[in-house]
Amino acid sequence: MKGETKEDRFKRIAVRRVQRIIDSIKSLSQCSNKRMYQWNDKQLKRIWNAIETALKECKEKYEKTEPEEFTL
Repeated sequence: MKGETKEDRFKRIAVRRVQRIIDSIKSLSQCSNKRMYQWNDKQLKRIWNAIETALKECKEKYEKTEPEEFTL
């Protein structure tokens, strides 16, 4: 938005994206209803590993504070 600072833009976008992630996790948790779904430990392990890997990669991007710039 015009006149918006980088921090304001970050807050505006991050809040929506974090809420979308939280909503998706809640939706996934609805699959835990054993009356409706069946799963095994191997499937759960793959799910948790995928989520943990994605979260770890996201955290690492934030820890890398300096943008990569080409220099000679």
